[in-house]
Amino acid sequence: MLDNKTIEIIKSTVPVLQQHGESITGRFYDLMFQNHPELLNIFNQTNQKKKTQRTALANAVIAAAANIDRLGHIIPVIKQIGHKHRSIGIKPEHYPIVGKYLLIAIKDVLGDAAAPDIMQAWEKAYGVIADAFIRIEKEMYEQAEHQTGGWKEYKPFVIAKKVRESKEITSFYLKPEDGKPLCEFQAGQYISIKVRIPDSEYTHIRQYSLSDMPGKDYYRISVKKDGVVSSYLHNKLHEGDTLEISAPAGDFVLDFSSRKDLVLLSAGVGITPLISMLKTSVSKQPERQIVFIHAAKNSEYHALRDEAEEAAEHSSVKTAFVYREPTEKDRTGNIQFHEGQIDQQYLKALIANTDADYYICGSPSFITHMHKLVSELGSAPESIHYELFGPQLSMAKSIS
Repeated sequence: MLDNKTIEIIKSTVPVLQQHGESITGRFYDLMFQNHPELLNIFNQTNQKKKTQRTALANAVIAAAANIDRLGHIIPVIKQIGHKHRSIGIKPEHYPIVGKYLLIAIKDVLGDAAAPDIMQAWEKAYGVIADAFIRIEKEMYEQAEHQTGGWKEYKPFVIAKKVRESKEITSFYLKPEDGKPLCEFQAGQYISIKVRIPDSEYTHIRQYSLSDMPGKDYYRISVKKDGVVSSYLHNKLHEGDTLEISAPAGDFVLDFSSRKDLVLLSAGVGITPLISMLKTSVSKQPERQIVFIHAAKNSEYHALRDEAEEAAEHSSVKTAFVYREPTEKDRTGNIQFHEGQIDQQYLKALIANTDADYYICGSPSFITHMHKLVSELGSAPESIHYELFGPQLSMAKSIS
């Protein structure tokens, strides 16, 4: 536990962190990678170049400082980050390294404003925060390894099938190389894959949502080609090749204890966790009323549409597709779609009972817009769940 003086000092630094947070985290990453380049095998360098990782870390530091006297308020966020850490292989021995260079970065950026008492308080506070992460992640590692069909860290899987789903998205059906049964996962979870790309100095780790329902003899990921790793998967890996993957992780999962209607809102490759939720809910809760809404550029970019339409054969499911740039074939064919964007009027026409559970996945702008529209329907904040691919840029939902 932290003493009152330390808590008071940490909370007093929140305005300074809000002003200089990204400068501090940028300096932190520069220092850490200069002194520990081996960590480049773990961290996503694309996020580093885009500076989204430093923004996410800055938000985490600010939230921790603001809630240092009530860390229980941010346990959901610690667990969310913990899932990511477990899936990529962050270990207890990494935390002293992070702490060392974070404190140096704070001192470097704040200069004389980082008085000795402030640095001492932050050293104590970091220890408490790190202990919370280590404790939670230890439980996650043990659960992943000791569950039925589970394993430790990474395990080789064979690409059993590779299917092109749209102009940008290809599905990979993955089976364990050792032929052993798969551990179960929850609809909405993801796996991390680790690849070694020729002529690249470091390994690359990326997360991809599991895009089929649990209970199969394979895991499926449906990957949009938009970066170094996804291009390597699309262009260089074929059926029969192997991938190293971690056990499923993530807390963006379908709540089967709820009896509310279900509304699934996705755009682009954001369909991947939601198609798993759709198919799983139809299987396990056939009586549950579901509205599935997906936005895409047009049918050429619309992956997994057939699977959504198959689910809609159940009387409890209503599907709706929104194309912002439909092709002539779309307009003259048999595809049912709404042209344009998802707006309030469109949602009201589709959702008969707004007292529902909402799950949203897509780009940051899509999530922000859908969250606003759904909130304006009068939905309770705790009924709105979303998954942002990439670093969690805002922690507001967990500390409000």
